[in-house]
Amino acid sequence: MRRSRFTEEQILMAVRQVEGGTPVADICRKLAITEGTFYRWKKQFAALTLVD
Repeated sequence: MRRSRFTEEQILMAVRQVEGGTPVADICRKLAITEGTFYRWKKQFAALTLVD
């Protein structure tokens, strides 16, 4: 299976930014991903939280 170029922490930060009000299109443009990829991440990682 292909390894992602993003870490779980980076993915969670992107999901949290959208929950904080940043438009999905802006996050996708910044990370150079498609909106489909973002929504797949959101589905997979929605239950996870960042542990500081």
